[in-house]
Amino acid sequence: MTAPTSAKPILFGETLTSLSERLVAQGEPAFRAKQILEWIYKKRVFDPAAMTNLSASLRTWMTETFDLAPTKHILTKTSSDVTDKLLLELRDGALIETVVIRAPMEGVGAERSRKTICISTQVGCAYGCRFCASGLAGWKRDLSAGEIVAQLLEVCKQEDARTPRAHAELASFDNIVVMGMGEPLANYDNLLRALSILNAEWGLRFGARRVTISTSGLAPQIMQLAAEPLGFRLAISLHGATDEVRSQIMPVNRKYPLAELLPAVRQFSEKHGRMVTLEFILIAEVNDSPAQAHALAKIAHELHAHVNLIPYNTVEGLPWKRPSLERQDAFAEIVRRGGASATLRREKGHDIAAACGQLRLQTEEARATAKAKQISESVTHTAG
Repeated sequence: MTAPTSAKPILFGETLTSLSERLVAQGEPAFRAKQILEWIYKKRVFDPAAMTNLSASLRTWMTETFDLAPTKHILTKTSSDVTDKLLLELRDGALIETVVIRAPMEGVGAERSRKTICISTQVGCAYGCRFCASGLAGWKRDLSAGEIVAQLLEVCKQEDARTPRAHAELASFDNIVVMGMGEPLANYDNLLRALSILNAEWGLRFGARRVTISTSGLAPQIMQLAAEPLGFRLAISLHGATDEVRSQIMPVNRKYPLAELLPAVRQFSEKHGRMVTLEFILIAEVNDSPAQAHALAKIAHELHAHVNLIPYNTVEGLPWKRPSLERQDAFAEIVRRGGASATLRREKGHDIAAACGQLRLQTEEARATAKAKQISESVTHTAG
């Protein structure tokens, strides 16, 4: 199932061209499109009633024509390391997660920290990585471009309330990582449209070099991304340095094994001249052996890629465990001695279920339990 066709198009999914065409068809001058987008992205005004340089009839038409609030903020959980997880509800009741990861800078408070926003691109995931919560309830649908952009505007609203933004910086964050729920490259067209909106001069003017797209390894789409004019960064969810190990935990490897994936990654790296990142979640007794470390170092060295080593973030219902600190450090040391650049990242947000899909899954289960209880009580009351 693709992104749902709403009764109303989402305003945040419109480009300058598409909005201009809608306005002209309505009998309005095309330049009104730029005025509307300036209200949204430059002034952060989302209610047409407050767009004072537009006519009353145009404001009424906007309200009647567009979905102006495609996401509803359900809750925010904040961890002890000041990682925020936002749970958002879409028009069809589906839940998605957006995470704000803060990197406090020396001498300033958390409100002035560097902020990386992790966004989702699908409701659920079809790729079934064995260690991930996103796919436990299966794949429901793709997000539309408007729903992807709406996540970032939701963060902007919350962050603007915490810290007044500098006029020169339209975005209330420093980096975007497309590493949330779903496989980004399986929703390629909607993702690229959303990122183009954010990058545009009339949008948030957010540089493509500050956007990292993470994929489980869809080789054809990686080569397609390499041909795009905007130079986004690329991260590969590798998690296994041999086909034998990778296929155990990542079913996508059976379709795109390393012999097909790695040349696509090399093509992307050579085309854009940027270092690719290899994400490698360390799972005890699965992929944390010295042999895997040596194989990973060889791959990273040949690709001139940076390695992010991430100790497994516990997911309720899954059997995996993280290695000991000593084993983590030993693995990282082997990778570095093999000539690769590597960072061992201690987790953030563990106390708020920050691994992809956990909060959504917990909330859906709680809702289902509450609904079942309500039905049971209703049946009991009727029988009585």
